[in-house]
Amino acid sequence: MNQDQDIIMKSQENQKKYKYMRAALKEAKKAELIDEVPVGAVVVYNDQIIARAHNKREKDQAFHAHAEFLAMMKAAKKIGSWRLEDCDVYVTMEPCPMCAGAMIQSRIKSVYYGVDDIKAGAAISIINLFELPFNHKIHVESGILAEESQKMLKDFFKRLREK
Repeated sequence: MNQDQDIIMKSQENQKKYKYMRAALKEAKKAELIDEVPVGAVVVYNDQIIARAHNKREKDQAFHAHAEFLAMMKAAKKIGSWRLEDCDVYVTMEPCPMCAGAMIQSRIKSVYYGVDDIKAGAAISIINLFELPFNHKIHVESGILAEESQKMLKDFFKRLREK
């Protein structure tokens, strides 16, 4: 592959990442509209979104109702297997330890996220569970549409404090 082809390939890959993260941001907006922390996620399989979800911890009164956890559960149901080896997760905020562990256990191929979570992040902020010697390794990329994710979160918590 020559240099021009390499540049084109990287540009196409980035366009796909932005497309899927924008879909995750739409899910985050749904969470915000029901007074949930605005985090959204999508699961991609064979270049198609097969599952979408947003935070529902308060609505469902369920500790595990994080966007990426719910999206992975939907994806597993859709493909008929708990093994999500060929799936990528796009989530607007860095996964917590529970969600990172679920990604490792379900054999997710890659996780792409927007903004770091300095209070509970398990990809870089507090700990990097993805670097520990588990039997499955996941490709991790951060910072995709991070400004949009961060603004949504900041605005949400500002409104919450004002109430």
